[in-house]
Order: sequence, then C-alpha cells, then structure tokens
Amino acid sequence: MKMKKLYAMVSCALLCGGQGFAQQPDSVLFGEIGKQVAFSGTLKPGDLSIPNLKVPKGFRALLKGTDRLTVINADGKVFSPLENVDVSLFYQLQRESDQVTMDMQTLKLKVPGQFNDQDKAINPKPFVIPALREWHGATGTFQLKKKSKLVLAEKSPVLQEIANLLQKDLKAMNLSLEISSGKPAAGDILLSLNSSDKGLAEEGYELIIGDYLQIKALHKKGAIWGTRTLLQLLEQDPLNHRIVKGESRDYPKYAVRGLVLDVARKFFTIDFLRDYVKMMSYYKMSEFHIHLNDNGFPIYFKNNWDDVPAAFRLENTTYPTLTAKDGHYTKKEFIALQEMASSYGVDIIPEIDVPAHSLSITRILPEIGSKKYGPDHLDLYNPKTYEIVSNIFKEYLEGPNPVFQGKVVHIGTDEYAKAEAEKFRYFTDYFIKYVQGFGKEARVWGALTHAKGTTPVVSKGVTMNAWYNGYGEPREMKKLGYNQISTPDGWLYIVPAAGYYYDYLNLKNLYRKWEPINIGNVTFQAGDPSIIGGMFAVWNDKSPAKNGITEKDVHDRVFPALQVLSQKMWAGTDSIPFKDFLVKGKGVKEGPGVNVAGYVLGKDSLVLNYTFDQSSLKDQSSYQRAAAVKHNVRFDKGKTGNALVLSAENSLLELPLKEIGYGYTVSFWLKPDPKSVGERILFSSENGVFKSSTKSQKIGFSREGIDYEFNYQLPLNDWTQVVITGNHKGTSLYINGKLQEKMMGKEILYPDTKANMFKVETLVFPLKTLGSKTNGYCGAVDDLKVFNKILSDEEINKGFVNKGAVSK
Repeated sequence: MKMKKLYAMVSCALLCGGQGFAQQPDSVLFGEIGKQVAFSGTLKPGDLSIPNLKVPKGFRALLKGTDRLTVINADGKVFSPLENVDVSLFYQLQRESDQVTMDMQTLKLKVPGQFNDQDKAINPKPFVIPALREWHGATGTFQLKKKSKLVLAEKSPVLQEIANLLQKDLKAMNLSLEISSGKPAAGDILLSLNSSDKGLAEEGYELIIGDYLQIKALHKKGAIWGTRTLLQLLEQDPLNHRIVKGESRDYPKYAVRGLVLDVARKFFTIDFLRDYVKMMSYYKMSEFHIHLNDNGFPIYFKNNWDDVPAAFRLENTTYPTLTAKDGHYTKKEFIALQEMASSYGVDIIPEIDVPAHSLSITRILPEIGSKKYGPDHLDLYNPKTYEIVSNIFKEYLEGPNPVFQGKVVHIGTDEYAKAEAEKFRYFTDYFIKYVQGFGKEARVWGALTHAKGTTPVVSKGVTMNAWYNGYGEPREMKKLGYNQISTPDGWLYIVPAAGYYYDYLNLKNLYRKWEPINIGNVTFQAGDPSIIGGMFAVWNDKSPAKNGITEKDVHDRVFPALQVLSQKMWAGTDSIPFKDFLVKGKGVKEGPGVNVAGYVLGKDSLVLNYTFDQSSLKDQSSYQRAAAVKHNVRFDKGKTGNALVLSAENSLLELPLKEIGYGYTVSFWLKPDPKSVGERILFSSENGVFKSSTKSQKIGFSREGIDYEFNYQLPLNDWTQVVITGNHKGTSLYINGKLQEKMMGKEILYPDTKANMFKVETLVFPLKTLGSKTNGYCGAVDDLKVFNKILSDEEINKGFVNKGAVSK
C-alpha cells in the first residue's frame, strides 16, 4: 500500500533536553533552523528504515526514540506491523560546531501494515487487559481438546520454566495439559523463544491462533506476557477452552509499569505479596516496588516521638533490633519472593528510605537522629550516620547471592528538611555511588528541585520517581540527565481513608487523560526516551494510628486501578470507551489461583446454602458445592427441620468457601446455649473472625488485630435470625428482618490531640469454618445462606433470605 507523501516543517520551540541552549540567541537560532528542517519520504510495505530528515548545513537531526520501538526502533529500523499504525518519532537537533542539542517537536509517521482487513467476517480483536497492540483477525475458533498439549519448539531451560508456569496456571483453571516437544497438532499450544520477528525486543511477543496456538518471543518476558494473554482469553470463555482465531503482535509502550506498596506503615503478609506478584504478572505489570521502612505521624500520638510507630520490615542481622517485631520478612522469604517474581516476569524493586522517614533506624540507634529536625531525620553531619546506613545496605547487597537480587535498588531520598539542601545532596550522591559500587542501578525520589544547590549529584545510570513537581521539576531533572518514572501524586497516589490525595483513584480521568508522559502539569513528547514508564502508589499513612484499613481494603482500591493503569502503561492510550472497558473488565479477575478480593461467582446470587436437614451436609444452592466437613457436631430440632448444634471447643464445620468479598449478604438462625457467654467465635478464616458474642456479650468481629462490636446482644436459648451485609464502606447487622445497625466508618478524635481520623469498619466475611477449636460458639445454627450481592432492606424485611436465590 502506498502512502501519501509526508512533509513536516518542524518548529523547534524549546521544550527540554540538551545543554547550553537556554540562552535566548540559541533558542531563536534553533527555532529558525527548525523551520528549515524537512521530512520528506514514503514508506512502503517492506521498507527497512525510515527516510532521513533534511537539515541545514552545520546541524544534524538525531533520532532519540519512538513511541513504538518494536515498529521503528531508535536506529530508525522498521519492523513491519500487522496493521497500519502511527508512530511518533522523537528527534533532537544538534549543532555540529559545539554539540549543543535541542528537542524537536514530535513527528508522526504512518507505517503500513502487512494486512488490509476489509472482510467484515474477520474476527474482531478480542478483549484483554492491557489491550493487544496489533491484531489481524481470521475466521473460526481455536479450541482446546482433551488431549491438547503444551509443545516446546526448542530445548531450553527457560522455555521449560515458562511451560511449567503455564501448565500450573492452566491447572488452576481446571485444564490439564501435558508438556511435550515435537510437531504441534490441532488444539495444542506451541511455545517458542525463536521468533523470526527481530523487532519484538525484550517484552514483545507474537500470538498466532489457528488450528493450534503459537506464542513466539525473543526473550523470557515476552513469552511470559504471551501466556498471560492466553490465560485471560481462556478465562473469558465460559468453558475456558475457546479463543477466536487471528494473529497479534503485542508489546509495551513503556518499559516500567509498576505499583509502589508501602508495607512499612502497614504490614502485608508474604502470601499477600506473592499473590500480588501473580496478579501484576497477569496484567503485564513489570515492577513491584516495595517500600520497606517508614513511620507514622506524631500528630496522632500527642506529638510524642517515643510513641510513634515505626517499622523496618526486612530481617537485619547487622542490627537485629532494627527488624520490626509486629511483622517482617525474613531474608530467605524476600529472596524467594524475588525468585518467584522473576519466574512471572515481574521485577521486585526494594526500597530502604533514607535520610528522612527513618525513625525505625534512629529508634535503635538514636545517636544518628537529627536533634534539629526530629528523629525521623538522620543527622547528615554525623559520620556515624554514613557508617550505619552503609552497613544496612551492605547486608542486602554483598556476596554472590545478595538479598536484593535484582538490578535496581531504591534508596528513598525524599522530603528532607529544605534548609539542609547541600548536605542532603551530598548524602544522596554518596549512597547512589555506594549502591552502584555493588553493580546495582540506583533509584531515588525526585527531590533536587526542593533541595536546590551546587553540590553535584550523579545522574548517570540513575532513575528518578517523579512524584511532585515542586520537589523534582521533571524538565529540570531531564536536563540533569535523569531518566524518570511518572509517579505524580496528584494523579496516582492512593492513601486509604486519609481525607487527602485519593482514597480511590479517579479512573475515568486516568483512562481518558493520563499516560506516563504526563507528570503533574508537564507533558513530555511521545517517544521521549527519558520517560521510561509509570507507577501508582499506595501510602498507608494512617494505618499506624489504627484506622482499620485491612489488606482487603487496600486491595479493593488497588485492583480497579491496576486494570486501568496496566492499559495506560502498556499502550499509553485507551482501547475502547471507558464504560465498555468497565463492563468487559468484570470478566477478567486476578489471575489463576488468586482471589484476594474473595470473589464468589455464580449463576445466581445464592452461592452457598446449608439447611442442616441432612447429616450429609450437602450444599443446597444451585452450585452444589462440596459438603461441609464435620468435627464434633450433632443435629437437633431446628427453626425449620433439623439444626446444627455446636458445643464450643473443637466443634466446627469446614465449609467449601474460604470467605466472601464485598457485596455480600450472609443469613443464619442462631439459638445460643445458656452456657454460650463471653467471647464466642461463630465464623473464621485466616483474615478474620465473626463472633456471636464478644467479651461484652455483643455481636462483633475482628480482623487484623482490631475488634468491632454491634450494639446488640443475642438472647440465650431462643431463635434469632441474623443477617450481615458488607461492602467496601462498612458492615450492617439485621435482626429478625429489621436493620439493627450500620457500621459505615466514623470520625474519631484521638485523646489529648486535635487530630481527627476516619476509622474503617469493613469485613470480608470469613467462611472457612463455622464454629472454632477454641472459644467456639455453643448452641444451634440453622439455615445458613450466603449471597454474592447485598440484599436491600426491603428484601431482608420481606424474608427473601428465607426464599433462596435473588436475581442479580
């Protein structure tokens, strides 16, 4: 296909980059020269390179990057796409006499595709998150068969590892495929690390769906991302075995696509982090940045630093008391997390935040705390500070198998007192070089605009999280030579239940208006290689003050943002209208074997029902889940028919559901024994317990060390219907069809302070056991029903919970 001739008269307005061009005469000169630059050329199918820019004598046009490096790379080489695509070309104009450079305005070039889809019967592009970058539809459907196999095209330990991972994930979807080598048959899945498409780079892959399905890549990450696309496509098929035929060429626009998680001010279990690695891989997110140390705010603790919680979450043997006692990761666990993440294509970015946010260090080593700015600041004038911080980093960096296994280590460096700018710059430079001395790449938070000064800070090989332009002005940081990760607080900071920044991100706005080239109010040009990607962040500022936010609550905020931002960081643009994205996105969850949210899906809303009329304990819902497993229980006359009778200690049922996440209704009848006094556990799981009575005899629940109770006490030796509903806002109690109390969070005032805080009162309802080994409920239970929707007050009042499934 021939293209129209493209002419570009390029105005070289000063944007950013280069050196020595700030003088007005240079700006004017470059502007005039820019008007004389012409881009004249025609791309035809099969062209191997782009035409050169024509520039006046004494100047050169340097191609520095493109926004589709797998179609046109930084050398100007063309790799033919499947469909017509627009590629933005980022050039700098250089004066040959003194090598002074200036950014030019982006040029756009349409690159012809290999196919010209005119046939309306061709399969449309299937939905995945993030969307496929290129697609050519065929006709018909690929289908897995009973004897389908995973076929390895080459003998390779890396390919075998990828096949093993895919096999495990397919098994979690109830699909068992053997791994073999040789020629694929219809219904097989072929994996290869020998693609003929040399433009795919590290993360690109080919997906060719015919009678058998092929995933081809050049590198491990690309092949892994191809398997994630396959799994998403299968997940959306009701039977998990059909995919429309066609061909995709898929690759990211940005190399860094990540999440920052503050595990310091709120501890997250290692199992949670492992689940997040899997979930992030499922959405092709490349980096998981773990913020390992920090502290709370003194305002919630009578401004007494001695009472402010602080935590360092990684085992440390150099300074053993540094290790947090209320939750930490052993070095062995953290190494294993990084190894597991690597197998999923995700890089762990560990952060030790110094010299501010450092109360966990000064608490055990007070001699290096700042007397002037507070103990959360290290004393930058004390030589001991440099010795101790070096020792901390050294423990994780030295040796042939270091604790920090990846190539990148984050050293923090943000929000230090502005008055100490020069010494802060010295400290930052010192520890960048220290980390680099172990062969690592250093990352820092943008702070050098806030800390203006003359003390040099190394920029070569250093990447900056650009989070707030007042601290690190992005254009200035580019001039200094830093690569940047777009992490703008005004767009991408989640601070749960804090009342500032975002509780939930503005997803509609992000989907329509943001991509990593946007940092605050600065927008860089498409293809600018200094912007290497983006990250969103969760900061648990209020958790040390016991604001009630749980892992589940954090996840409820992260997951919808992850779906949107994986799209924006992979492709930079939206794929379909936002409303359609939300609807279709509901068909894609957290990945095989991962269910942090506690989703319980089904054909109707009643997802579990035990009437206890039969001692076999069959689930009476339409799902007919596995029978409950009995431990020291008996049956007696119930509210209707028989009831289950629990006798406190070691008397329980093991239920087939672990828990149910937000948007649920749980209903049951209780007749407590007269001896059922004090704290009595009715339902439990790893994430919480629901109590028929607390120590004060009220109905209540506990999760993550925080106790809650409703203002209601069950009558003993009498039948009462209890209904609990819960969502991301809170938890409600209904008694005999009437609303008793809604716990939807409340403002609390800290004693002897002027600090208000919102306390969250949510519960992901525990269902793993009914009854308990210790402090268990004593009495009868009848007609347990679990719905995966919140019934209305009217539905509960009219007894819908007694009638079975309710339409969605």
